[in-house]
Amino acid sequence: MEQILQQVAQNVEKQLDSEIERLDAMDNSDLEAIRQQRIAEMKQRAKQKQEWLAIGHGEYTEIDNEKEFFGVCNKSENVVCHFYRNDTPRCRIVDMHLKILAKKHIETRFVKLDAERAPFLTGRLKIRIIPTIGLVKSNKTKDFIVGFTDLGNCDDFSTDMLEWRIARSEVIEYSGDLLVPPAEAKKQRALHIQNKKTIRGGNDSDSDIDFSD
Repeated sequence: MEQILQQVAQNVEKQLDSEIERLDAMDNSDLEAIRQQRIAEMKQRAKQKQEWLAIGHGEYTEIDNEKEFFGVCNKSENVVCHFYRNDTPRCRIVDMHLKILAKKHIETRFVKLDAERAPFLTGRLKIRIIPTIGLVKSNKTKDFIVGFTDLGNCDDFSTDMLEWRIARSEVIEYSGDLLVPPAEAKKQRALHIQNKKTIRGGNDSDSDIDFSD
């Protein structure tokens, strides 16, 4: 175990040394070019954000009909649409989570549409279960979240869980692990931290654990 830890430390050190050498090799003109590029990217992102906000991004809003739905999809590359009915309590749970995600993910338009007002659209998309969340990218329906089956099949799923499920269809920007649900990823991180603490504690004490095998 000690040899493995030493090898990992050596690999990390080599990577750091390589990055330091790369930075040292840059002259002032290289660094200035990187700086200017970064500034340009930040300005472009700020401009894009303002454009998104101007067309309704950043808020979870209700649209009135099918025509408005198609208009939303024409204006925004990424759209999350909740098809709901007023007499379905689970739709209010979805509303709660999507209000939070709309403010967090400015890059995506979040809307809701009463399924009874959109008979043509719900028929075309074969929506049979309410709530259903339609995930649209580049004006094409990419995926559906039908009911709560993909969210742990329970009513008390977390906003993080819904965010992760939406992210798997690439209609929001997401920095987490798309292969592992957030609750499981959190457990893995906690276990990893605990294992590191155990190893450090073992090295500093008269532990009776034998790693010689």
